[in-house]
Amino acid sequence: MMSANFRSFARRATGIGAAVIMAASLGTGAASAQPAGSQMPTMPGLPTQDDVNNAILGARDGIHAQTQNLPGEIRQPINQGVDDAVNFIAPGALAQREEVRKAEAARQAEAARQAELRSTPCPADAAVCVDIAGRRTWLQNGGKVSYGPVVMSPGRPGQETPRGTFHVTRKVKDEISYEFNNAPMPYAVYFTNNGHAFHQGTVNVESAGCVRLQAQDAPVFFNSLNIGDKVFIY
Repeated sequence: MMSANFRSFARRATGIGAAVIMAASLGTGAASAQPAGSQMPTMPGLPTQDDVNNAILGARDGIHAQTQNLPGEIRQPINQGVDDAVNFIAPGALAQREEVRKAEAARQAEAARQAELRSTPCPADAAVCVDIAGRRTWLQNGGKVSYGPVVMSPGRPGQETPRGTFHVTRKVKDEISYEFNNAPMPYAVYFTNNGHAFHQGTVNVESAGCVRLQAQDAPVFFNSLNIGDKVFIY
């Protein structure tokens, strides 16, 4: 249990943190709280709302940094009290910064994903790429990934999915396999004249040469690919 001295210290430190943040806002010349999305009237020599928010967030971050080595039972109430003060003085500023951080992280992740896929052998003019060893496939538009990569299942040993450059030859939404006892092949997109196609199926079992797709992916491939589109399999 947290001792009375610890609780007293935490309350005092929290109060100090709030005072520091309040001082930061006063130091910018703006003592009134305004939502992060609103803007203060701008006048020459006066800070903007962004200036105020940045000063408050900077003070907040400084306090969090100073408490990082404290025991959790002391650090957590201090930091929470400081954050509560920030949310009172600059409503929405913390949430807005977190949204910006998440958006930037997502942008960087997408850029890294695109860069990794551009490094594969699949040419930019291919509409669909298949990485057999990686058991993945994706759609492209103008050399940029438009869907995926998603999990797929290739042909089993002895019935391997052919590698190389192909083109979509035909599409049959409610296809069945006459060769395999009328087995369903929904959303079939053929890319050879020997029965090889993308279609919905079980991806944890290898196929007889087709590229099997999961239920949520097969309709996307079917609707996105057109007759004549380039298919690249490696």
